[in-house]
Amino acid sequence: MSQGELLAIHMTGRKRGSLESVTEVEAVAGSGLRGDRYFRQEGIGKPEQEVTLIESEALEAVAREHGITLAAAQSRRNLLTRGVSLNALVGQEFSVGDVRLRGIELCEPCGHLEKLTVGGIKKALRGRGGLRAQVVRGGVLRIGDIVARDGSATEAVLTG
Repeated sequence: MSQGELLAIHMTGRKRGSLESVTEVEAVAGSGLRGDRYFRQEGIGKPEQEVTLIESEALEAVAREHGITLAAAQSRRNLLTRGVSLNALVGQEFSVGDVRLRGIELCEPCGHLEKLTVGGIKKALRGRGGLRAQVVRGGVLRIGDIVARDGSATEAVLTG
C-alpha cells in the first residue's frame, strides 16, 4: 500500500480568525477537531465542515503556475498533506494516523478566501482547493501521521 503524510495542522477557535499551527489535535467522531471554529456540538453544524484538507502539491502548483505564494495556514484548511490525491477521496474512507475520515466533497475556493488572502487565488485553486471530510473514528492527529486508504484502489489514489 502506498501512503501520504500529514505535514501540518491548522485551526482557529473563531470564524475569520487567523489559523494557527499545532503539532497535534483531537479529532472527535461526528464533531470535528476539538477547539476548531467548526467543531460541532450537539449535532449543530454540517458534517462537511468537520475537517478540511489540502495538498502541499496544490499550493506549490499555484506558486509555480500563477506566481501566488500562499502559506498553508492561509488556505484556511485544517490539514496539509503530501503524497495523496485528495480529489480521489470524495466518497471514500481513509485514515490519517489512527483517525478515520470520510471524504464528503471537494473544498472549492470561495470569494471569502480571496478577500482574506490575495486576488486570483480562487481561480488558481479551482479544482485543487482540497477536501471536506467527516470524522468517522476519532483519535489524535499528529504531524507526520501516515495518510492511507486500504484496498486495491489505493495505488491510484495515493502518489507517495
